Amino acid sequence: MRMPRLSPLTAVLSTALLLGTAAVAQQPAADGAKPDVSRVERNYMGAASPLGSESMHQSANPKAPPMTEAEFTRARQIYFERCAGCHGVLRKGATGKPLTPDLTVPKGTDYLKVFIGYGSPAGMPNWLTSGDFDEATVDLMARYIQHDAPTPPEFSLADMQKTLKEYVPVAQRTKKKMNNYNIENIFSVTLRDAGEIALIDGDTKQIINIVKTGYAVHISRTSASGRYLYVIGRDARLNLIDLWMEKPDNVAEIKVGLEARSVETSKFKGWEDKIAIAGTYWPPQFVMMDGDTLKPRKIVGTRGMDVNNEFHPEPRVAAIVSSHQKPEFLVNAKETGKILMVDYTDLENLKMTELSAAKFLHDGGFDSTRRYFMTAANASDKIAVVDTKTSKMAALVDVGKTPHPGRGANFKHPKFGPVWATSGLGDESIAIIGTDPVKNKASAWKVVQSLKGQGGGSLFIKTHPKSNNLWVDTTLNPDPKISQSVAVFDIRDLSKPPQVIDIAACANLKDDGAKRVVQPEYNRKGDEVWFSVWSAKDKESAIVVVDDKTRTCKTAIKDPKLVTPTGKFNIHNTQHDVY
Repeated sequence: MRMPRLSPLTAVLSTALLLGTAAVAQQPAADGAKPDVSRVERNYMGAASPLGSESMHQSANPKAPPMTEAEFTRARQIYFERCAGCHGVLRKGATGKPLTPDLTVPKGTDYLKVFIGYGSPAGMPNWLTSGDFDEATVDLMARYIQHDAPTPPEFSLADMQKTLKEYVPVAQRTKKKMNNYNIENIFSVTLRDAGEIALIDGDTKQIINIVKTGYAVHISRTSASGRYLYVIGRDARLNLIDLWMEKPDNVAEIKVGLEARSVETSKFKGWEDKIAIAGTYWPPQFVMMDGDTLKPRKIVGTRGMDVNNEFHPEPRVAAIVSSHQKPEFLVNAKETGKILMVDYTDLENLKMTELSAAKFLHDGGFDSTRRYFMTAANASDKIAVVDTKTSKMAALVDVGKTPHPGRGANFKHPKFGPVWATSGLGDESIAIIGTDPVKNKASAWKVVQSLKGQGGGSLFIKTHPKSNNLWVDTTLNPDPKISQSVAVFDIRDLSKPPQVIDIAACANLKDDGAKRVVQPEYNRKGDEVWFSVWSAKDKESAIVVVDDKTRTCKTAIKDPKLVTPTGKFNIHNTQHDVY
């Protein structure tokens, strides 16, 4: 009987199994469960890093298999597009395992090809069998990770200063609002792949202006006064937009590093609009600036010991929020699991309080009193609670797999009083956490109820003080029916199953794009919910506006300029931490 011919990688897999390395190999599960989870996490963690195109220091490892310069360059680009999010820029490990030569060279190319191609039970995606990589690419990456990791350059205060541009100096800016827009109901909408944001009038649903920004704007933040809008791209370009101008536009910009995610401004009484802060993924640091000019004033590095007292060289700065209790910023150092409470009253003699939470801190927001900061340590499956009045940790709460709350959702539970909720990437659970340690002490900082959403892959959850609805997206779920719809719960009776609304159908798009629905965001009044219907940059996308009371679609905002719309930030809600 003639045996079928095995492909080179399949032959390697067979050899690995015979040698007892089955633990690293994982064929896709028959029911599709494992590839689905891997695909969700790959979509989320594997977003392209701007560092792939940066000039870097490279050194050859004499023990590594040979690579041509062209191969190394291509592999480096692939690594920053697919791998750096999990394994880190320096390959020292983050949510994924370290991939440094001292670990990879002893394993050998054949072993590493199996690991890359077929994945592992610990969560490594199956890059070959999923169709993302072919065998040649698997071989290329197996050789690449045995070489020393190329090192990106640092980014100093002087480097930042060189990039600072003040398009309209403070002295030349208007002294009063020069337009008739209802600024509190303007939406800042990320146009991810265009390197722009769209400012949309929430009253008329018309585009006010398309503003040039950094690539893939991650977040928009409003100054305490409501005049200025700060937006930061993944390429660490920070733009300052003046909403008082006749046509709101950029008045200043700066590049604060090579890759970034977060920006915030001072909100404590007496410090409104005075200080801005931006955190970077690379270099691992944050910088404080003058709020009206973006002039850089102080850089603070985050490299150091993690919550397990182990050194980490690359703690990326994730969420930053501005305390309402003290003149402080709360800064999440992702990989170390440390939350830094940074006093901004004296930048020359900086004071910080360091809190140990849990590793892999990401996003979060305040409870309804704006005293407690609720933030996800997503790969640790926990929500960390910080009391910003006492500057102490209040709790670490176990929740579902890979929580991803955005800013979360605050509402009054029929039984447990004030609560805050988070959905997640890893499963369908929605955790509702009690937040009232005074009148509802027994339920404070505990999961008082777990709801069942449509599935994993949720990025945002949202409600409003004037609403009875709790909206949950499932943007990264691999099932198009789920990623193109949202679940909405009645917070007056959470025993009822959610209503599922096909938001993508409301958009009535003319082509076959992905139509992933992302980030519910309320308008100023709390009677409308806006959703992005997000397709590829060469496909039609839209913003769908839903009547919150009737849960019916009101309108779809469509325009060729709305290229890959994702995050949306209502000025009033962002300014006042309403969510």
